This record gives sequence, C-alpha cells and structure tokens, in this order.
Amino acid sequence: MFLSLSTGSAAMPLAKRRPPFKVVAEAFPSFLPKQIHKIKDPSARNLAMRIQRLPVPVRFSENPIMSSCVKPLVQSKETPIVLLHGFDSSCLEWRYVLPLLEESGFETWAVDILGWGFSDLEKLPPCDVVSKRDHFYQFWKSYIRRPMILVGPSLGSAVAIDFAVNYPEAVEKLVLIGASVYTEGTGNLATLPRAVAYAGVYLLKSLPLRLYASYLTFTNISFNTSLDRTNVGRLHCLLPWWDDATVDFMTSGGYSVASLIGKVKQKTLIIWGENDRIINNKLAVQLHCELPDAIIRQIPNCGHLPHLERPDSTFKLIVEFVHGETKKLNQLVAAHV
Repeated sequence: MFLSLSTGSAAMPLAKRRPPFKVVAEAFPSFLPKQIHKIKDPSARNLAMRIQRLPVPVRFSENPIMSSCVKPLVQSKETPIVLLHGFDSSCLEWRYVLPLLEESGFETWAVDILGWGFSDLEKLPPCDVVSKRDHFYQFWKSYIRRPMILVGPSLGSAVAIDFAVNYPEAVEKLVLIGASVYTEGTGNLATLPRAVAYAGVYLLKSLPLRLYASYLTFTNISFNTSLDRTNVGRLHCLLPWWDDATVDFMTSGGYSVASLIGKVKQKTLIIWGENDRIINNKLAVQLHCELPDAIIRQIPNCGHLPHLERPDSTFKLIVEFVHGETKKLNQLVAAHV
C-alpha cells in the first residue's frame, strides 16, 4: 500500500517515508465542563490543563472535599505565594500572572475558594464564610504548611483579610487587588426566598450579564476578547452544583470584613487600577489609611482586575513587594553582624 504527498514527485513507499505527524489532543481534566474546548485564550487553556483536585478533610463533611487548585511547578524554600480569586470565579483568573511568578522562581499556588471554581461539590457542603475559611485553612494545613504571601483580588481581598485575622500564623504578607472589603455581605439577598434566590443566580451566570460585567471590569478590549474572557469567567458556573452552592452563599449573608481591617497584623500591598469602575478609588485610600502596615500602588490605564488587564505590571509590583522586604531584612541583618 502507498500513501502520497503533494510534492510533485512520484509517491514514496510508506516504509521509506518519515512517520506521519501525530496530532496530540490537549489533556484537560475530565471534571472540567466540556465548554473548556471552546476557550480560545491559550493562557487559559494551558492553566486549565494543570488544574487538579486534592482531598481536603473538613469537620463539616463526612468525606474529604476534592478541592480544585493549580499546584506549583517550582518548589522553593522561600515563602510560597498563594493566589485566591474574586467573587464567583476560579483559579483561571491567574492565567497570566502565575506563569510569570513561576518563571521568576516563586513557589506559586492558585486555589479555588469553596463553593466556586472546580471542586467536586456533588455532596454539597455549606458554603458560608466560616466554611470557606475552614476549608482553606485545612487546605493550607494539608499541603502548604508554612506561612504564605496571600493574594486576593476583588472579593478575594475580603476572603484574605478574614483568613489572615483568624489564622495569622498562616499568613506572612498580604496583597490586595481592587479590594472589595467595604460591602456589608450580600445585603438584602440574604433574606430572599430560595425560589427567588435561584432565579437570581440563574441570571448571574447568564451570558448577557457576564458580558456587561466584563465591559465594566476592563478598559478598551474588543468584543471577541471580552466574549472569550466571559466564557472563561463563567466556565465553573456550568458545573451541576454551582446554583446550589451560590444560593447557599448568598443566603448565608456573605463577607463583612470592614471591622477586621484594623486587626490585620501583616504587612500589606494594595494594588488598584486607575480606571476601576467597580470599586471607587477613594476606598483604596481609605483601606490604606485603616490598615496598620500597608503600601499602595496604582496601575495607570487599568480597570478592576489588574492581574488580567495589566499582568506584567501586577507581577512586577508583587515581586518588588516580596523582594523589597527581603532585601531590607538582609540589610538589617548585615548591619548587625
């Protein structure tokens, strides 16, 4: 039998030709929604292939929760960096910055907060604030096991503050990005009848609403880019338990951390987008004033999520914050030798 190539010469016997090219399919985890294959962003696709589930034992569930995260490629003796995500999002938020941190030698984790992301919640656990905190602590205790630099964007900043105040031994420093920390929980949503709450979360995952949120979040991006980012951002919403987990969080009252801000003991970096249309810039100044030990940096021509819109700038600010503090400590030690 012979195979032919369009080379203009006679067909070559298969035995004398090079082996044919093999097309290798991208190996996405089987637990991700099938719509992952429609995502165009190569950074999102690459990070999605690294998502895995690790067992996390918690007191409020009979069985360990198979919890989604991206584990580090780099193991380091230095302080690990742990990346949280914002409200109703996933570790895919870090598709641009996480590789940059790893390339610079940082041990970097991206962890999905309980109730969001891609964890297995078929046997639905409670998804209130206390359960989210306890779950993350058990994840830290099981796998990270040493003080970390904890990074939280948007509502993830409230998650980070809540965690740092309750478990200060687990957090060495904080990085808060576009911090949503002055909202009083889920407000009136907590008192909605469950049927109405379910109608609300159905709207929350709808494509039109998510596209509008993308319009408010980012500056000067094309419709096609906005659509792809929206599809990445709502991918976890397609898991069968997402509605139940989201309703449970909404009706539980949500995060109210304004009273905890003054109790944060860790040195903190605040990063804000100059053109943030989600959280008023005045709140960044207020947060800087209320945190006991904080510095603030603003990124120009940037909206609410700098780690997605200006990943290079966000990466540089995080590295300067980490290395700057290490350099100061080394200089202090050297001066006393």
